[in-house]
Amino acid sequence: MAQLQAISSCSRINPTFRGSVTKGSYRFDEKPSYSWKSTSVLEIGAKASDFLGHSIVQRNLKLALPRSNYAIQAVLTSDTDKHTTTAAAAEKQVCKKLNKVVLAYSGGLDTSVIVPWLRENYGCEVVCFTADVGQGDMELEGLEEKAKASGACQLVVKDLKEEFVKDYIFPCLRAGAIYERKYLLGTSMARPVIAKAMVDVAREVGADAVSHGCTGKGNDQVRFELTFFALNPELSVVAPWREWDIRGREDAIEYAKKHNVPVPVTKKSIYSRDRNLWHLSHEGDILEDPANEPKKDMYMMSVDPEDAPDKPEYVNIGIVAGLPVSVNGKELSPATLLSHLNEIGGKHGIGRIDMVENRLVGMKSRGVYETPGGTILFTAVRELESLTIGREAMQRKDSIALDYAELVYAGRWFDPLRESYDAFMKEITKTTTGSVTLKLYKGSVTVTGRQSPYSLYRQDISSFESGELYNQADAAGFIRLYGLPMRVRAMLEKGL
Repeated sequence: MAQLQAISSCSRINPTFRGSVTKGSYRFDEKPSYSWKSTSVLEIGAKASDFLGHSIVQRNLKLALPRSNYAIQAVLTSDTDKHTTTAAAAEKQVCKKLNKVVLAYSGGLDTSVIVPWLRENYGCEVVCFTADVGQGDMELEGLEEKAKASGACQLVVKDLKEEFVKDYIFPCLRAGAIYERKYLLGTSMARPVIAKAMVDVAREVGADAVSHGCTGKGNDQVRFELTFFALNPELSVVAPWREWDIRGREDAIEYAKKHNVPVPVTKKSIYSRDRNLWHLSHEGDILEDPANEPKKDMYMMSVDPEDAPDKPEYVNIGIVAGLPVSVNGKELSPATLLSHLNEIGGKHGIGRIDMVENRLVGMKSRGVYETPGGTILFTAVRELESLTIGREAMQRKDSIALDYAELVYAGRWFDPLRESYDAFMKEITKTTTGSVTLKLYKGSVTVTGRQSPYSLYRQDISSFESGELYNQADAAGFIRLYGLPMRVRAMLEKGL
């Protein structure tokens, strides 16, 4: 006899029901008996789930319920194989029919095959959505033709570059958010702005679900879905890589051919890359061994520092309230300013980072990042803060910056805690206004000057020459009081 155990949990109730299946009836041991005429264990499970108020939106007994944030796990054991056959036959009956799905679309192989897969398995229309976050014009060419050829009813493209830099990058820059000492959060910041736009498009086109092509091993699945939950918890979420039988590129190509989907003919990169206006990341191939040095031809945003110009270049960054506003005296929009610094920094081999990081899902991964403009800006803002922020305030800011980076890396951009941290950062940097001059030379960024009308630095106090505001003789009393705890401990140890 097959035994079925259904476990249900949510924020309001946490019941556990145990029952048995026998000749088409389902019995709750701790509740009055409920029976339905049924022909399969899978249908009984679905009806039991409906009784509890759940919506089944995934296949293969993975019953995920984004609308109510429920989670159901069904564990089925049997002493015969007949139930396995029954489950396979009834598999498509479990799949919830959706009306319209907004898919995060790049035009590559994976998202191209997701389009017909969604139509086939969910009986829905597919609206492809592409966000321009500065990945380059080449990646945006011909997307509408590709999307419609794959079976999409329409393609929506939104230019998010200014919003991305102004509302996501600049707050992280002001906060000084760096993940695990090195990572400037390029991909982490891009995912919430894309996911937010998807929620907006879903509302505009009347979609009841959203979908993405993130794998089940990475961080991005979390970043997308936490944003969906925060901005519209009623949307269903479909993650094909956690459901389908496709296991690699060859399977995807075979599926594409079977469904008459044009297979992208571009040469497949040996690296997994993500590019936006802030950075370019590289993973995979020889990088999977942390002992291997990256190949010289892998880099795309920056020249090898050895090949950079032999003459240094000076650049002046104007900053207002902790945010950059100008380069060499010329005011620029956030996206234009960053793009300009990417060109300057890339020419001098600035901003290359090679690191092993701890992914949110538990594993370590090795990645190489190019962030030329971002490295210049981080150096400039941090250096100006040395003039405008006091010691204890800076220590507190640096401490909170670690938590801020963790939240962003984990996809919790719309978490009230991050928003509260951001309010603190905005307040603490309100006087961080001025300019910083930097020297760029063969991969290095060196500060050569900084000035601010709110500078706490006073030459008349700091000078080694005598001054009226600081009497060096006062230091003796300060040292005696400051060192009193150490003197008391030493006296105790010596029996004095």
